[in-house]
Amino acid sequence: MPSFDIVSEVDLHQFTNAVDQCNRTIDTRFDFKGVDASFERDQLSVTLTAESDMQVDQMLDMLRGALVKCKIDPLAMDAEEPQPSGKVIRQKVTMKNGLETDLAKKIVKLIKDSKLKVQAQIQDKQVRVTGKKRDDLQAVMALLRSQEPPLEQPLQFTNFRD
Repeated sequence: MPSFDIVSEVDLHQFTNAVDQCNRTIDTRFDFKGVDASFERDQLSVTLTAESDMQVDQMLDMLRGALVKCKIDPLAMDAEEPQPSGKVIRQKVTMKNGLETDLAKKIVKLIKDSKLKVQAQIQDKQVRVTGKKRDDLQAVMALLRSQEPPLEQPLQFTNFRD
């Protein structure tokens, strides 16, 4: 039976490239000359450090742009509130990796409400969709892509088997 998996993953290598690109941008930008600002990556999170709120906001926009260039959907970003710490302000941005249970249940409900002849089941941090026809599976993909408003996380469709 044809099947595929619905996942939400961030490519760690591309994420590292985006953070490195942001650090290089800070080194060359005129408005950041002589300012103690940096991006520090730790697994799937980044800490933005700067001297003012405005600079942290600019850095967040820089990170968003770099993620788009590296083909990572900015919906995967989960930015916390900026925290003052002495002379600097820090903001932590965490990337969402894997489907949360609530979102997985919402996806399964959307698929079941569509009345397509497919089965959807939650498996750990992904949703497996199986059906008799390849066209039904492609209709499920189109349904999830066309959601308005979009779901809270970017989705990828992997492991497609005929």
